Amino acid sequence: MAGFRSLARQVRDPGCDTALRRYSLRKCLERFAPYGHRATWDHLCRRHRFGPEDRELDPGRLVAALDELEEARAVWLAYEEEFAARRRREKHEGLRRPGALDDWHRRVWGGNGVVRCGDPGLHPSDPLPEVLRRLIAALERGPGEACPVCAGPRIAWADPADRYEPWHGPVCADCGVGVPRAVLTSGALARARADRGRRLASAA
Repeated sequence: MAGFRSLARQVRDPGCDTALRRYSLRKCLERFAPYGHRATWDHLCRRHRFGPEDRELDPGRLVAALDELEEARAVWLAYEEEFAARRRREKHEGLRRPGALDDWHRRVWGGNGVVRCGDPGLHPSDPLPEVLRRLIAALERGPGEACPVCAGPRIAWADPADRYEPWHGPVCADCGVGVPRAVLTSGALARARADRGRRLASAA
């Protein structure tokens, strides 16, 4: 199975036909897709102005989309290295009890779905590297009251039965990202849960 780097080389290879280069870019999302596969693809299509089903398109747009994806991947992998080094230091110092972020990190290791958007058509419009830098800053800063990506205050609670499936937990109602619980204060989480309860009561 081809890795991200070999797929990226195919995207950049002018000797490959455009359809194969597009296919290789799509396959890159099986290795790294911050919003999840479908939402990340929709994001790249919108930002670099090609249709999700286009077979014959400007190869320069594919390469530009790959550049954005590669930069975002580099940002996230660098953070993962720092996080792993910190955990090793903590274990060496006898701090072996996992922190609030450890379980979340295990589920998103490698960057797939790190800011999952359950609705493929609702996601941040900013460049992926910038979105990941904002998330990383929030992870390092500690809990806050708003979305770490867009600073929106409207945090909703997604259940597996709703359109954000399979994400379960807090979701930004403004930009659509699933928000790690560890970056929200207990008050923000309580309000999101309470709003869910009011929506369920009003629907009954």
